[in-house]
Amino acid sequence: MGTLYLVRHGQASFGADDYDQLSARGLDQARRLGEYWRERSLVFDAVLVGSLRRHRQTLDGIGEGLEGLQAPVTTLPGLNEYDSHALLTAIHPQPLPRPDTPELYRQHFRLLCDALAQWMAGVISPKGMPSWDEFSAGVHGALEQVRQQHAGQNVLLVSSGGPISAAVGQVLGTTPEATIALNMRIRNSAVTEFSISPRRLMLQTFNTLNHLDSDTHRDWATHA
Repeated sequence: MGTLYLVRHGQASFGADDYDQLSARGLDQARRLGEYWRERSLVFDAVLVGSLRRHRQTLDGIGEGLEGLQAPVTTLPGLNEYDSHALLTAIHPQPLPRPDTPELYRQHFRLLCDALAQWMAGVISPKGMPSWDEFSAGVHGALEQVRQQHAGQNVLLVSSGGPISAAVGQVLGTTPEATIALNMRIRNSAVTEFSISPRRLMLQTFNTLNHLDSDTHRDWATHA
């Protein structure tokens, strides 16, 4: 039986004009994850990655930490994150202040959770975004590719919190509310593991940061 390692990208540039760019800490998180796996002689047979810049930068950092990633890489746009700006605009057309205080940060994510719930229920159709069913289908397609082609292998998947929580939700059959709650808890560079068999995928771990579990790295944990 193989293992699918789902990795959320490293810390991006939350609050900046261009979120889709890893911060210096995000690059460190990705490299450290690769180092952790190299120390344990983990080898991947295949790699799936979204097409966003932060996904590719995270994969590059992991590869640097591994001192080389030899597995073939497949880019799947179905692993891309939803557009949080479009979601927020759909329920709050007026511009929101930059979330640069704890209260504004909490307000941002309260509104985002509300928008996600409405999007998943089909109440809103954010501009430029797929429907929730179409978004879910992209994640499902990636999981089916893993199940059908990579049973007995180790597969790395680099994506974002939305697709990873959707994947967990599909495997466990969670409600939309539970899927949103999972999404909000996934940390940067965190690892979620599924066992792979030809018949199904099974959740083994969720949202782990074992690579940062040391006095040197513990304060590297971030959420956005």
